[in-house]
Amino acid sequence: MNSLIELFSYGFFQKAFLAAVFASLSCGIVGSYIVARRIVFISGGITHASFGGIGLAFLVGFNPLLGAVAFAVGAALGIQFFTKVAQVREDSSIAIFWSLGMALGIIFIFLTPGYTPNLMSYLFGNILTVTVSELLWMFILNILIILFFSLYYRKILYIAFDEEFARAAGLPVNLINYLIITLVALTVVLNIRVVGIILILSLLTIPQATANLFTKDFRNLLILSSAFAFLGTISGLFISYFLDIPSGATIIFTLILIFGLLRLYKHFF
Repeated sequence: MNSLIELFSYGFFQKAFLAAVFASLSCGIVGSYIVARRIVFISGGITHASFGGIGLAFLVGFNPLLGAVAFAVGAALGIQFFTKVAQVREDSSIAIFWSLGMALGIIFIFLTPGYTPNLMSYLFGNILTVTVSELLWMFILNILIILFFSLYYRKILYIAFDEEFARAAGLPVNLINYLIITLVALTVVLNIRVVGIILILSLLTIPQATANLFTKDFRNLLILSSAFAFLGTISGLFISYFLDIPSGATIIFTLILIFGLLRLYKHFF
C-alpha cells in the first residue's frame, strides 16, 4: 500500500493518473454514442487516418498531435461527406481514408531527414509520457463533450437510435452528426498517448460492452462506460508500472479481463 501511495509523489505518475481520468470520461461518453450508432469502424478509419498527420508533422517539424488532429478531423468530415452527400458506400469511404492516412504517414516518415522517429508511443501509447499541455487539451475536450451531451442529450439520443425519426421531427441531424464526428476525431487523437493508434478503438468499445451487461439505458450507459474505462485504465496503469510492461497494451488487456470476468459472473449468477 505504501508503494502505491508513494507513486503519487512522482510528477509523471500524477499526470498519468489525470490522463486516465480524462481519457475515461471522453472515451466513455463518445464511445457510448459510437456503439449505439454502430459506427465503430468509422472511428477506426479516423484513428488510422491521423497517422498521416503524425508523419507530416515529423517531416515538417511541428507538434505531431496537431498534425494528427488536422488529419483526423479532415478524415471524419470527409467520411461523413462522402457517405451522406457523394453517395459513396460507408465502408468504402472508411477504407479510403484509413488507407490514405496510413500510406501518407509512412511516406512522410520515410522522407523525414535524419533518424527515423520513434513511433511506438503513438502507435501503442505510453500514458507515463503525457505532458502538461496534452493534459490541458484533454481537459478542454472533456468540458466540450460534457457540455455538448448535456445540452443536446435528447437530440443525440433520438439520432443515435432512430435517425429517420429525428429527421421527421425536424431535428438538425446533419449538423449534429458533423459536430459529433468532429468530437470523435478529437477524442481519438487526444487519447493516442494513452493507448496508441492501434489500440484506441478498444478504449472506445470495450467499456461500453461491459456497461451493456448491466444496463440498456443510454444515460446509464454513459456513466457506467466511463466508470469501467477508468477502472481498466487505472488498473492497467498500476499493473504496467509494477511489471514494467507497455502501458497501452496492459490497459486494453485489463479492460478485456474485466469484461470477461463480469460476463462470466452475469452468465452464472
